[in-house]
Amino acid sequence: MEILVYGVGGVGGYFGGRLADAGLNVSMVARGEHLKAIQENGLEVESIKGNFKVNPKMVTSEVSEVPKPDLIILGIKSWQIPEVAIELRPIIGENTIILPLQNGADNYEKLVEILPQRNILAGLCFIVSFVEKPGKIRHASYEPKIVFGEKDNSKSERILKIHDILDEAGIENKIPDNIDLEIWKKFLFICTVSGIGGLTRVPIDKIRESEFLYGMMRDSAKEIIEVGKAKGIPLDNEHLEMVFEIINGQPRGTTASTQRDIMNGKASELENFNGYIVREGARLGVKTPVNRYIYECLKPMEEAARRSSQ
Repeated sequence: MEILVYGVGGVGGYFGGRLADAGLNVSMVARGEHLKAIQENGLEVESIKGNFKVNPKMVTSEVSEVPKPDLIILGIKSWQIPEVAIELRPIIGENTIILPLQNGADNYEKLVEILPQRNILAGLCFIVSFVEKPGKIRHASYEPKIVFGEKDNSKSERILKIHDILDEAGIENKIPDNIDLEIWKKFLFICTVSGIGGLTRVPIDKIRESEFLYGMMRDSAKEIIEVGKAKGIPLDNEHLEMVFEIINGQPRGTTASTQRDIMNGKASELENFNGYIVREGARLGVKTPVNRYIYECLKPMEEAARRSSQ
């Protein structure tokens, strides 16, 4: 199987590296100094599960150069999906499988707007990793895991094949009974902590210590649940409490990646997180005042970051 990993950041670099380390045919699309470093010296991964270094089959910035892929793993940010999907369109064959691993609730829908529905799976991942320097990924914490499935939750032949490939590479993976619910459970957590973290610019423990901010965070999560329920996602109070168990267990000093992007003046996933909840709430008749407050306060900074990155 020919595998293409598009985006070699913390997610794509770790999981793509593991697949390459298992001897699978892995090509990678990267950019800038990171690309040059991998081409010259290979991809180094420092991991709590053991360090390794690999030389992928091909590393390039040009999609047209890669072998025709059977499986494409997207290791990009959710806001990059439309542009990348257009770039990938020429190499998508009838049986090409596309597996998105981004945070966010509507990545599948974004892909379907541009690429054939038959090619697209739904998915997410769990990992704390990042590019430490060009050519090196650091996996700092969390047992890496990929959760994926067909949109209709069928246990198709291709799903089972990917499961076997991930097993072969030593990557923990799961095919859930309801992939949409799994995506929204993670989205509930990441959206709840990211926007308010970007707005306050303090780590999670400082937010927890403030009665006002903690209450605001819970109200934000309740709005996300109501929007999800309006879309047919079976979220309930049990999922709310589950998310806050995770939030309450986060170590002091913890910040979300989107929060760090906002604080560093980079383009972030604000539009795909709080912005998405505001827009879907308006469409579905669900009130989202807390998410709108967070979104509107951060939007000018997001727009400035987007302009500066063009």
